[in-house]
Amino acid sequence: MPKPFVNKIMTGKVKRMGTPDARAPMEREWESGIFKNIMDGPQWIGNEGFSTDEIADKKAHGGPEKAVFAYPSKHYRYWREDMNITEMGVGAMGENLSLEKADETTICIGDTYRFGDSIIQVSQPRRPCWKPARRFRVMDLALKIQNSGRTGWYFRVLREGYAEGDREMELIERPYPEWTIAAANEVMYVKKRDLDLIEQLASLELLAPNWKKSLNKRLQGKQSSDAKRVYGPNKD
Repeated sequence: MPKPFVNKIMTGKVKRMGTPDARAPMEREWESGIFKNIMDGPQWIGNEGFSTDEIADKKAHGGPEKAVFAYPSKHYRYWREDMNITEMGVGAMGENLSLEKADETTICIGDTYRFGDSIIQVSQPRRPCWKPARRFRVMDLALKIQNSGRTGWYFRVLREGYAEGDREMELIERPYPEWTIAAANEVMYVKKRDLDLIEQLASLELLAPNWKKSLNKRLQGKQSSDAKRVYGPNKD
């Protein structure tokens, strides 16, 4: 199996955009750290991510379980050509790591990698929110992302250290080879009522707590709406 290759490291500062008094929700003021720049040379990865990265909404994003966001660069061809979002290119999803030779079918929950001096571990698939939709003016983009399976995923940081782009990541451990990111996404979005699979996924020790919480609610018969995450303030 080829090693995941980090083509670029990308970080960014929080930006404020839009017009405060705009009538149309998609035109109103908002802020986000989704706009990333390519970083050259060694970059410090701390317990909550890259030292040069910023998070706007720290309730929904960031933190130890979402320290580093990775996204396969090959997906952008799909977004540009199949979905006709022509301005989408590397960094458009707000990723920190632009990856080659890896995708949701080859990366598993709990995968642990040596990346430069750091050690990082896959914690969860990304659950897309309303901010990429606002950026590209596509109201249902979050739904398109999750339904396509091209979500990307997050790493937690087990050992802080410096790392740089144009490097491979070395797999150290794979505790759950059957639980790829794609398989986890399928349980979350497609096989929503398969209690056996939900229980299996929720039982993974290395799955992020927020995913476990959502899955355990389903096991208790509780269904929560995704509207706030998917549409947020893009709809009145």
